[in-house]
Amino acid sequence: MKKIILSILLLSSLAISANESDYVFGWSHLENPNLKIPRGGTTTGPEVSLDSQPSSLWEKMQNPKLSKLEKDRLAILSMAGKYRVYFDFMETMGFVENYQPKQPYQSWATEFVEVVDEKKDFISLQHIIVMYFKQDDGSISYPVVMKHWRQDWKYEDSEINTFIGNKTWVKNRIPWMTKKGTWSQAAYQVDDTPRYQSYGKWTHSENFSSWTSKETWRPLPRREFSVRDDYDVMIGTNIQTITPTGWVHEQNNKKVVLNKNHKVLAKEIGIARYERIKDFDWSAGDNYWKNTKIFWGEVREAWNKELDNSKIFKIQSEVDGEILFSKLFMMADQYEEGETEVLKNIEDIVKTHSTTQK
Repeated sequence: MKKIILSILLLSSLAISANESDYVFGWSHLENPNLKIPRGGTTTGPEVSLDSQPSSLWEKMQNPKLSKLEKDRLAILSMAGKYRVYFDFMETMGFVENYQPKQPYQSWATEFVEVVDEKKDFISLQHIIVMYFKQDDGSISYPVVMKHWRQDWKYEDSEINTFIGNKTWVKNRIPWMTKKGTWSQAAYQVDDTPRYQSYGKWTHSENFSSWTSKETWRPLPRREFSVRDDYDVMIGTNIQTITPTGWVHEQNNKKVVLNKNHKVLAKEIGIARYERIKDFDWSAGDNYWKNTKIFWGEVREAWNKELDNSKIFKIQSEVDGEILFSKLFMMADQYEEGETEVLKNIEDIVKTHSTTQK
């Protein structure tokens, strides 16, 4: 239970305080002090050492003799590694009367990305958070470990699960000429429930590799639904670009109210910057994943079975007072402590917290 509480606190406050500045990108004409200090928590971590050497996969991608598919695969695999991550989000324009931009959001994490499955046309990457915090007395905390999000990539995918709001996803087919040469990306929540899915093409130049999605519907992220209830979905475009020492995830999002005309309240931009680091103690995360990856593999399989066999899929995040996220993380802790019989309960938990239409 202590691990679950720490994980919930971590999710709600992966943030750093910002230094005040007289300059606010995009809103320099407004005298609004809230725009100068991003919202979020006030935690800081120890200094880390950046790895300035280009990754081996980046160097392989520069081989002009590689096929387009080979470069695509290397670009996706290049996202595996050990990172310091900074997340920055800011509203850029509004579309309602008397619109005032909300506070920007800024957060940080240290996490590693592990390849959990790899085939010629499919790659699955699991993110694991390992964070240390500076205490008031200057000491460094014990590591906080948490299974984070997952991204699955599939080449020339025939079907994607499209979010339509109200915790509901609908299966859509992709025509052959549309899917040709594309990769779908499916993002999953920390409990392996679906978040969003879209598809697009990788482009490669002499020293540049980037993937751009089609317009993508997705649920509100935690940074928003914990403080906002004035819109229903995010509709945006994702761009993931590989750099010699990491990768960058850009977002261009609309905040949308689901009504007859899908009213847009505002737009925002976001950047998640993954920078490879070295000489960092990842052992707590390595041990957690080693001890629980079988459990989470069974969870993935159970959700995938429900998604693959349904045309419409809906998540019930709480049933009879049982919160799905908390339940699965508690079961993972039990499995790590040797209670392997919890594996028998996974399928029932998944079925209880989902509604499907075949």
